[in-house]
Amino acid sequence: MNTQSVDALAKAVLYEGYMLYPYRPPSVKNRQRFNFGVIYPRGWSENQAGSDIWTMQTEVLVEGALFTALELQIRFLQLVNRSVGKVSDVATVAAGDTAEYQLVPSLEVNGEIFLPWQEAIERVVRVAPCNLDALVAQPVELSLSFAAEQSIEPIWTKVENQMAGILIRERAALSGAIEISAISPLPGIFRVSIRIKNLATSDDHRQLTRAHVLMRSLVSAHTVLGVMDGKFISLLEPPAYLAEVASACQNSGTWPVLVGQPGQYDTMLSSPIILYDYPQIAPESPGDLFDGTEIDEILALRIMTLTDDEKREMRHSDERARKILERTEGLSPEHLLKLHSTLRDMHPVGKETP
Repeated sequence: MNTQSVDALAKAVLYEGYMLYPYRPPSVKNRQRFNFGVIYPRGWSENQAGSDIWTMQTEVLVEGALFTALELQIRFLQLVNRSVGKVSDVATVAAGDTAEYQLVPSLEVNGEIFLPWQEAIERVVRVAPCNLDALVAQPVELSLSFAAEQSIEPIWTKVENQMAGILIRERAALSGAIEISAISPLPGIFRVSIRIKNLATSDDHRQLTRAHVLMRSLVSAHTVLGVMDGKFISLLEPPAYLAEVASACQNSGTWPVLVGQPGQYDTMLSSPIILYDYPQIAPESPGDLFDGTEIDEILALRIMTLTDDEKREMRHSDERARKILERTEGLSPEHLLKLHSTLRDMHPVGKETP
């Protein structure tokens, strides 16, 4: 698997929509996040009239032989709910004591602002290489499971060294399954199917909000595929003799494309965001801005125009947002010029038709 080529792309897909400009929790954009690649619990999905899916299916074509094997990774975010508590009586709380607190919409301590937020943990489920002939004979089903957990982090004042508040981080239990199967529609050609299912259970889904359901969802889910002793077939531009077989591939909630350098056929990224074969991260980009549909230069200039109070809120709301701010403020004039003036994919123009 060509991990060097796919990792940067997969990371961009993973965090698409994680936090959008102006990169502060109270902003309207950030009140409903994660519109791509969400695999919801089955109960929620079946009770909705919309398009909230509880399964994601990828189907790809592989040209192979006796020893051809498939490598597989399922990547997604698991959300962590961060609440802020204000300690009722600061003076009576010492290290190791249990503090009484009340949940608050914000808390300022030592010049820092603490806000409720949904953070995220990166999850990677790696599947051992599967021989394609064996998959044709016997499909494989694997389970995925992550336990619920709660942690408490005290917030101490710097001068008096007293506990002024706490951060409560909670994550719900996740459970699901991965189904892998294959058929051989033509000699030496395999159609491989990967189906991810969210089997998380909870209370009556009709009483839950989307924010609660996201805690039990696989967020920004995507699949990274590699092949050994074989090659993937492009579904966008398949050879003519495989066009009909390629059109039979059923992809639900995602779309697989070749990654790496043009002419490489050993790695695919099945992305919930529509991409072409061999997508690339612009080398001029200073880092991820969680919005691949926007232009880096525009976002950088917008971040620079934030007020000091807005920047302070951005800096303290989320660690990843803080890094965006520091990176943007550190851009040199030369780097900004590169973002503004780079041209690529230039081709000679043919004669115009009269």
